[in-house]
Amino acid sequence: MQNFITIYCKNTKQYHDIPCGTSLKDLYKMLALEMPHPVIAARVNYKVQSLNFLIYKPKDIEFIDATSDSGRRCYIRTLSMLMACAVRELWPSCDLRIEHPISKGFYCTIRESREIAKTITYDVVKQLKERMQQIVSEDRPIITEERQTKEVIRLFGDRHDGETTLFETLGNPYCRYYRMGDYIDYYTGALMPSTGYIHLFDVEEYHGNILLRIPCRKDPNQLEERCKQDKRFGIFQEYVGWNKLLHISNVGEFNKAHKNQRSVEMIKLSEALHEKKVAQIADQIANHEGGVPRFVLISGPSSSGKTTFSKRLTIQLMVNGIRPVVISMDNYFVNREDTPRDENGEWDFEHLQTLDLALFRQQLSDLLEGKTVSLPFYNFETGMREYRGDTLHLENDTVVILEGLHALNPKLIPNIPREMTFKIYVSSLTTVNLDNHNWIPTSDVRLIRRIVRDYRYRGYSARETIARLSSVQRGEDRWIAPFQEEADVMFNSALLFELAVLKRHAEPILDEVPKYCDEYTTAHRLKKYLSYFESISEKEIPPTSFLREFVGGSSFRY
Repeated sequence: MQNFITIYCKNTKQYHDIPCGTSLKDLYKMLALEMPHPVIAARVNYKVQSLNFLIYKPKDIEFIDATSDSGRRCYIRTLSMLMACAVRELWPSCDLRIEHPISKGFYCTIRESREIAKTITYDVVKQLKERMQQIVSEDRPIITEERQTKEVIRLFGDRHDGETTLFETLGNPYCRYYRMGDYIDYYTGALMPSTGYIHLFDVEEYHGNILLRIPCRKDPNQLEERCKQDKRFGIFQEYVGWNKLLHISNVGEFNKAHKNQRSVEMIKLSEALHEKKVAQIADQIANHEGGVPRFVLISGPSSSGKTTFSKRLTIQLMVNGIRPVVISMDNYFVNREDTPRDENGEWDFEHLQTLDLALFRQQLSDLLEGKTVSLPFYNFETGMREYRGDTLHLENDTVVILEGLHALNPKLIPNIPREMTFKIYVSSLTTVNLDNHNWIPTSDVRLIRRIVRDYRYRGYSARETIARLSSVQRGEDRWIAPFQEEADVMFNSALLFELAVLKRHAEPILDEVPKYCDEYTTAHRLKKYLSYFESISEKEIPPTSFLREFVGGSSFRY
């Protein structure tokens, strides 16, 4: 007699009795769900699982497609394995390296060894795309396997993917990996059941290598529109080059360096490179063609370290004989009652019209004309603008630093000549991957920073910070990302060692997120990323470090 169990499906909002051992794939067929896009995976008790997952106990189940963040990650991981398999079948001595996200896709290289990259031609790209399409048409099953770590290391052999180094440093007795026919690979999360689930992708030549193009987040039936991000690409390449100075390109190598007592070396070199970069930007401003610009505008996504960057830039500008004055654009918010609302009727604090643009533009024009202006102060408790007697008059050697969400938006100050401004984009662009096929999203690094900072200084739980994530991302996608290439220069505030330091702070905070809530999906993913890193002490981190803005101990006042 067959045993039955009861599950709750969030898609149907009903309980269902199903045979014990039913797969998620078969359950989806049994329920005959109608979803706008093909199902990719499911959240089982708020953890993302492959459709091959077998159900033996009562569970809460929610099927997801590529419009969800978790479904999108699952699709991209599967696409990555497809591409890596195609590379191995076409060129057995080569390895695929998925470097970083760029231009709404992923920048990839093919390497014959760690030092030698394969020359990418039109024919190479064409061969790769055709082989990937062939593997999709064959609908090859993707199977999860698990063995003792020493056996998995032997199976992966002498590949240059970085997995074996990661396996060795994790210290787990068993490792789980994926098999597609004779090809095996490692991924940090669930994959789709077979290659036939991949319905859309493209590969193109990009800066002498390859761009893997992926479906659009809003409409998975269309590819993301390729955009120009040459400056962002340059920053990534610069930091990858810096990591090579330490011979570290993945987390396994990072953990080995830590075990070999090289943590202090990593910290000192990373911090020195940051200081050198900030100094170079200050020199660019001081030697700006046509004279020193009067306004330096700094923007970037949440938790990118903009405030610390502004303070460190101020010091370097003073070294160049420039007197910087910082004006917070937040003080130009309109009164709360005049704040725009979003489509749900909620306050939209990230909209451009949240700023009193007329006052802001008029005061900047007055400053250029040599007038003295009375600076506003925004009282966040009352939601009202106040004046507290603060005034500003520009001297010949004064530069005004303006930091804010909309600083790079061309509509912010159309009345100010472009040559009088210098625009800087600050972000935290992860430059060390888990291995050749698994990267750590820059947005997740910033989220971990924000969780630690909000808990430490603002009294927010990790669950509360994660719950606001979608709103923050919408604001960044609309008001920051489209204008990043407007910057005269970009600065990457990421530090090679930061997740190894944040780990000790973040893990206990993330542990407080209840296991049965929507935010647990993200908390579980972040904890998994942190688990790959060996924790290191923060005692050698200088008090002016960007990381101090989040973990404490900074010599700056915030």
